[in-house]
Amino acid sequence: MNATSSRLTVGSLRELSAVGVVCVLSSMYATSLIAASSILTSLGDDAGGSVGLLMGVVSGVFILLALFVAAVVISNGIDTVIAGRLRELDLLRLVGASAEQLRASLVNAVVKTAMVGAVTGAALGIGGAWIVREVLVHRGTLPSGDYTTVPPLVILAIGAVVGTAAGATVVGSRSALSKSTVVRSSRVVRSRGRDLLAGATIIGGALLLLVACHLGEQASSAGFFAAFFGAATVGVGIMGGAGRIVPGLVAIAGRLAGSTPSAMIARKNAVSDPRRTTRSTIGLLIGVTLVTTIACGMRALTDSVHSWAGMSADDVREAEQILSVMSAVLVAMIAISAVIAAVGFVSTMSLTVIGRTREIGMLRAMGFTGRQIRAMITIESLALSGTAVVAGIFLGTVFGAVGAQSLVGAVTSGFQVGLPVPALATIVAGTVVLVLAASLPPSRRAVAIAPVDALAVA
Repeated sequence: MNATSSRLTVGSLRELSAVGVVCVLSSMYATSLIAASSILTSLGDDAGGSVGLLMGVVSGVFILLALFVAAVVISNGIDTVIAGRLRELDLLRLVGASAEQLRASLVNAVVKTAMVGAVTGAALGIGGAWIVREVLVHRGTLPSGDYTTVPPLVILAIGAVVGTAAGATVVGSRSALSKSTVVRSSRVVRSRGRDLLAGATIIGGALLLLVACHLGEQASSAGFFAAFFGAATVGVGIMGGAGRIVPGLVAIAGRLAGSTPSAMIARKNAVSDPRRTTRSTIGLLIGVTLVTTIACGMRALTDSVHSWAGMSADDVREAEQILSVMSAVLVAMIAISAVIAAVGFVSTMSLTVIGRTREIGMLRAMGFTGRQIRAMITIESLALSGTAVVAGIFLGTVFGAVGAQSLVGAVTSGFQVGLPVPALATIVAGTVVLVLAASLPPSRRAVAIAPVDALAVA
């Protein structure tokens, strides 16, 4: 067997199952949007309109957002896999394998997994689009015509998904595989310059958001662009300083869990490794922020309709209906980002619990019951996911309100803050499901291992 074969680098390909699921979802989503754009383009060509072109542009934006979240999730997932196999990778380095060889082996394994996932997702997307199209044609909602079953852009989408996975793998493995020493320190050294740059970026983005609100009051079309770039700048700053920001927020959330032995250990585990804490939550934070931004922004626009001058009751009702439909469509289109992030969170939690088998065995030997172990893992999962969801809702609410103000500030009295209760309730309910999915299966596996066997794990 080659010293740098994927079986030695990542173990079983099951370790990369989350990568495969993310690629299936990303490819299926991209293919579905491309197929919808193709149908609308065909209708537009017959009617002489440009709806298909507009849908293509919108689809491209949402596909790029989904691929960005997928890249973050895959990169963090690869980092987690490497963190759980440092001993094996160090042994490979000792027998002569270089960091480049290990990285190439890892990328090769990920590309194989991503290709299978991307092709599977594309097939599901094409099949689903074909079924929906046939049903609509049969009902008379969609006119019969010569529609393209497999748009050529689907091949590009598959390539984009696989390329995103490969690039994310290189980024995720760069830090861990670049170390030449076998003895690694668990202490994370933060760059003060990087922290200062992240803080300056966040402040700069916040100033752009204020400028966007001012431009909106002046009815300037540049307001929305200022809001977009301001939100993007704040997001870049948060990602750059996530290693400092996220563990601090998780530590605050952990203190709310109580003072029981399970809660105290869960709180310490949640922040003991800042890098693990960050990679567990940052993808979910981004996904929730995107969904909340769209939902709150559209809600703020809907609420502002009542203050628009010169509109009759029928006009207000029609505008609210149109905005509600647009909100539902946009939230549905962006929700895949949160789903992808949730898959990454569940995978990361599962891998980290498996990596702490020896620690859990020691706790069992000291007298911890299975119930206490399950509570510990659940509380840790709640602290991590709860932090990401609360922070995401806060950022999304601010971004959405500023976006709405930049568009209709000149014709709206006051500053509208949209709070879509159904969407927020769905996010909270999804968090509960996510906590259970991320904590119960790994906790059951951890408790099922006898303490003696767990302590024997290297």
